[in-house]
Amino acid sequence: METLTTNGIKISVETFYQKNYSRPMENKYIFAYRVSIENRSNKVVQVLRRHWYIKDSSGVVREVEGEGIVGKQPVIYPGEVHQYVSWSPLISDIGKMYGTYLLLNKDADKEFRVSIPHFSLIAPFKNN
Repeated sequence: METLTTNGIKISVETFYQKNYSRPMENKYIFAYRVSIENRSNKVVQVLRRHWYIKDSSGVVREVEGEGIVGKQPVIYPGEVHQYVSWSPLISDIGKMYGTYLLLNKDADKEFRVSIPHFSLIAPFKNN
């Protein structure tokens, strides 16, 4: 699990190779990831946007940017954790992801960014 804290917001990411959905002979590798967003600050925050970079070992780089996370813009109170699961396809068996979330400090009505840690996407058979 990869973890990074920015401005009192702790982001943790855990990855899972999806063997049942992947098709290595067709260069289709599916990875799921679970993100935990823990509000360790004393402010109420809301996730407004996400910005991801997805890279694979074949040299392909994708950039994904948009509103919220998995269709939601959750409000996270001090001491709370918001968790969600999403997925990403790759055309190689190794890759990585990283990015940022744009949050709103609801107490001050001020936006700020937090970093999502770099995390690896590696098919388990590559670890042998």
